[in-house]
Amino acid sequence: MLRFIKKRSKAAGLPPGTAVYIGKQRTEEVRITVIDYDKDQIQEKGFKTVEDCFRFKDKSTVTWINIDGIYKTEILEKAGKHFGLHPLVIEDIANTGQRPKVEDFGEYVFVVLKMLGYDEEKLEVTSEQVSLILGTNFVISFQEKIGDVFDPIRQRIREAKGRIRRMGADYLVYALIDAVVDGYFSILEKLGDRIEGTEEVLIADPSPETLQAINYLKRELLFIRKSVWPLREVISSLHRGESSLISDATGVYFRDVYDHTIQVIDTVETFRDMASSMFDTYLSSISNRMNEVMKVLTIIATIFIPLTFVAGIYGMNFTFMPELKWHWGYPAVLLVMMGVFVTMILYFKRKKWL
Repeated sequence: MLRFIKKRSKAAGLPPGTAVYIGKQRTEEVRITVIDYDKDQIQEKGFKTVEDCFRFKDKSTVTWINIDGIYKTEILEKAGKHFGLHPLVIEDIANTGQRPKVEDFGEYVFVVLKMLGYDEEKLEVTSEQVSLILGTNFVISFQEKIGDVFDPIRQRIREAKGRIRRMGADYLVYALIDAVVDGYFSILEKLGDRIEGTEEVLIADPSPETLQAINYLKRELLFIRKSVWPLREVISSLHRGESSLISDATGVYFRDVYDHTIQVIDTVETFRDMASSMFDTYLSSISNRMNEVMKVLTIIATIFIPLTFVAGIYGMNFTFMPELKWHWGYPAVLLVMMGVFVTMILYFKRKKWL
């Protein structure tokens, strides 16, 4: 449940704009890296303090400042003060339960999105909030912990592959968002494999474990939907070019990311429909199995009703019962009971009840 709702009790009663970290408690060191580049040169460094990054603010080159570890809010406040970020923006960065959104402040654009991963040990989808600040010539990315899906982008910058070194900071934001959206497809592939496996078990031999697997899939798909659905509005806003910081040339690429986002949403909705139908199939399978059991028990009971009636009559032991002293009475009764049994079996087969 904590993946869906972050506890905000620590921020209760505080004035607006107060930076309070809301998320999983962490103890690892904060890592700050800077990549400064243009089409001719690149400079990549790691810094121990955020103050070391301040000199890159007014450079004509494109600067990407990445901060891993937002639990130390004093770093966020220092960066926000130097780069002119609104206190409410700093508060939103520290609150990892934010809904994906985009806000245009004129001098910069603030973007929040969810980066998804997959825990192979726990077999569950994980989520990390990524906050992006797009300025004139700089991009600041805030992450909860070390490790992301941005390594291919770093490699493209180092090797000057594609057009990323020739484009501005807005194109870098596009590349980061595109990498996050592409990561959604790999998560959906893993869930798709689990759905197929669950369907095979559901058809062959449904069990309570199958029901647990279906509930797991529904829960994970709901979690992904909560992370992806609002992103459509975010990218749509960026694509429309409402901000002066996003050029028309980059807006075309945001339209491509928008298409990818729609594909992800459609896939999630399809998987949710499949999970719901599997739940209905499970209930139908259990009901059919119960019906088969009841059918067999009913046939057995129906066969024994007349046999029990005959045996009950001759078990009363009245004195004046002619058949009690008849020499062939016992075999005759057995033959009658056998005849009744065979007749009923043939009748049931004719009615296709067996």
